[in-house]
Amino acid sequence: MDKEQIQNNIAKRVAQELKNGQYINLGIGLPTKVADFVPDGVKVFFHAENGFIGLGLQPTEEELDPTIVNAGGQPVTIVPGGAFFDSATSFGIVRGGHLDMTILGALQVDQKGNIANYMIPGKLVPGMGGAMDLLVGAKKVVVAMEHTAKGSPKILKECNLPLTAALAVDMIITEMAVMEVRDQVLYLTELCNGYTLDEVKAATEAEFIVEL
Repeated sequence: MDKEQIQNNIAKRVAQELKNGQYINLGIGLPTKVADFVPDGVKVFFHAENGFIGLGLQPTEEELDPTIVNAGGQPVTIVPGGAFFDSATSFGIVRGGHLDMTILGALQVDQKGNIANYMIPGKLVPGMGGAMDLLVGAKKVVVAMEHTAKGSPKILKECNLPLTAALAVDMIITEMAVMEVRDQVLYLTELCNGYTLDEVKAATEAEFIVEL
């Protein structure tokens, strides 16, 4: 599979976690693809930290409005009934505990649910944005990411990059597996896309309990 296929497979599996009526934040990058795979019959409201509720699908050329972009600067559409607001209101929604779920990417996640997703020491980065607030404020945190980076595990015994938040992650969904963090213990609950348990073990540094 190429990178786009891998990311689409992850986004499709993440979309299965969506429940009718939820308010959900989509992080930049891979998580934005989740909006394209919402199951039939499920209506959710996507939030972007730069000031939207009700993000829709990516626009066609006719629909494209350069003033309507998500937190990553990508053009988006707004569904009927969607709302625009300032950053203070947006972060009031996040910090007030009004989001049912946030879906974020990560550089590393560890077996206790710690997450590092905003910087690699020595590299220039824009900052963590709203990730810290989202990880603490959302009722459920789902990490959507590729299982490895250039062959190196991203699911570790302990993160060694600067943390964005501690003990925050509830679920990890990759192209290989679905894992859940409960009481600082990591559980493998599903194998994805034909991958085997041995392949997941080989690609994962963290210790986990198999619960298939």
